[in-house]
Amino acid sequence: LKIITRLHLRLVSEVMNSTYKVDFGKPIALFPLPAVVLLPHGIQPLHIFEPRYVQMVDRCLASGNGRLEAADPIAMAVIDDDRYNPVGPTSLKSAVCVGRIKHHVALPDGRHNIFLEGVCRARIDEIDEPWGDRLHRRGWLRPLEKPHSELPPMLEIRESLRELLAGPRLSRMTVASAVIDCIERDDVPTSILLELIGFTSLLDDAIRYRLLSEGNCHRRANLVEHELRILDGLMMKVDQQRPDRWPKGLSFN
Repeated sequence: LKIITRLHLRLVSEVMNSTYKVDFGKPIALFPLPAVVLLPHGIQPLHIFEPRYVQMVDRCLASGNGRLEAADPIAMAVIDDDRYNPVGPTSLKSAVCVGRIKHHVALPDGRHNIFLEGVCRARIDEIDEPWGDRLHRRGWLRPLEKPHSELPPMLEIRESLRELLAGPRLSRMTVASAVIDCIERDDVPTSILLELIGFTSLLDDAIRYRLLSEGNCHRRANLVEHELRILDGLMMKVDQQRPDRWPKGLSFN
């Protein structure tokens, strides 16, 4: 996680300056996984080995004629366990993170290692099931939010996040100093800081999905701040414990 966090932060400027545009006028490849593995402006390494997803990456790369910056996007979807269907196609939750292939390594047996960079949130309007020689699903999507350049600065929440992460408890997290360094940068919008904190510090998948599915930046900010305050409170309770007061000899940990 620490390595991925540093990679997220190192790529922030590059992500902000990206001119990659998603064409929502055509279906986008869907890559479903059991958990949220990507948020906008984040980066996720993926090893692609299943034949249907090897084909998916092959086709996305081919669409760019050898140029990664022109390759078709891939939408990271989330499997919906609450609607499990043992005989039909896997059900998917509606919110996805649309990503672009940032880095690619072709392996000798046809598999791929890729870095997928989050571009934007979207919602699935309709799923295009495999058809003909196409092995993977596609989705007709619609964006959930405005471009980050049009989002408000949210200076109050930015200062609140700084105070929390620099405090006596949350500052002990592995990722805290790296995220604080990013908060200190005036060229990093608060909207991107929220994504970085959400992915590196909030590890509960239900919370991550709430962040992914929330198109309103102010509500995302409130959610991130709320979860950090809960974590700070839990750490405070742990700090207050002494071995002679552990219930049945066990700490909260």
